[in-house]
Amino acid sequence: MLSTPSWPSHGGQSAALLQRFGLPPDYPLEDFSANLNPLGPPEWVAEALSSQLLALKHYPAPDYGAAREAIAAYHRVAVEQVLLTNGGAEAIFLAASLHAGQKAGVLAPSFGEYARACHAYQMPVTSITLPAPAFALDLDAFVAALEGIDVVFLCRPNNPTATLISFDDMQALLARTAAINCRVVVDEAFIDMTVGRGEAASLTPLLVDHPHMLLLRSMTKFFTLPGLRLGYVLASAPLIRSLGARQPPWSVNQMAAELVAPLLADQAFAERTRTWLEIEHPRMAIALRAKGLEVVPSTTNFFLVRPNNALREGGLDSNVLFERLLQRGMLVRHTQNFSGLDGGWLRIALRDAQANHRLLKVFNDCLC
Repeated sequence: MLSTPSWPSHGGQSAALLQRFGLPPDYPLEDFSANLNPLGPPEWVAEALSSQLLALKHYPAPDYGAAREAIAAYHRVAVEQVLLTNGGAEAIFLAASLHAGQKAGVLAPSFGEYARACHAYQMPVTSITLPAPAFALDLDAFVAALEGIDVVFLCRPNNPTATLISFDDMQALLARTAAINCRVVVDEAFIDMTVGRGEAASLTPLLVDHPHMLLLRSMTKFFTLPGLRLGYVLASAPLIRSLGARQPPWSVNQMAAELVAPLLADQAFAERTRTWLEIEHPRMAIALRAKGLEVVPSTTNFFLVRPNNALREGGLDSNVLFERLLQRGMLVRHTQNFSGLDGGWLRIALRDAQANHRLLKVFNDCLC
């Protein structure tokens, strides 16, 4: 007897879910489970990758100097403060390696790779719960929970809640964690797809006064290149040297490294993305609530939702809704393996206007 496939631990993994619910492998689906920019990749990327094929017979530059210089110029930091990584995942594991055997703090719910990386380095993990349904951070309670913790991992904006710790609160948090000798690792994978500016600004300027902070960045979500694996770390020069000493040689492939500078220089693509986000984000937030969903206030390109009280009392919970959507060809992100959510919510990625409209039409059938 075949066992039921486990819930996949990331979005964009339809095969296991189709098998789990008895649907054929070629069942047509629209994917709202992966938080990727629907406008990407930029049109020029395919030709740029093709032009590099002959370069594959050469090793990449060991220090990725050109890519790091482009990142440093973009963020106005020193080259010595930049480490190129094989996606955000390698950056997370390298950050954890600095504290092997020490104590870590991780928010719940949040991205599961933080706890996974800590466990890989034998680090006991303290889970610090964000209370539903707002999932807002209480700064005083949070700092109190960090007593005896060596390093804390934060996601800003947070995945899967789409909530954001404000810039001012982060300044206060960094001052207080410095006082208790607790390193702060901030994953900014979605910071370039946040709504508005100001409070959503990157923490890069705070690196000068807070050398105990590491900023992790991903280029795969904004530019829609998850198969390429491309990210980087911004931190003080001594921390970057420590991370680099732990990184395998040539961790990032030549084709990915060569794309860094032109990707960062593509301001037209960035502007199109901002325009899309400013239009579709508020429209979808209003529309989802109008359909009868409880929507956590979102600051980025996805929404955490569940049926409202009336629907849940009538027997329509998130598990039922997930299956109804899947049967109708819409794949959203389950939350079975997010600590603190345990399947009670669904995460919906924001897509282009036409796809979002199709999803809303399907909700008409699923929420009745």
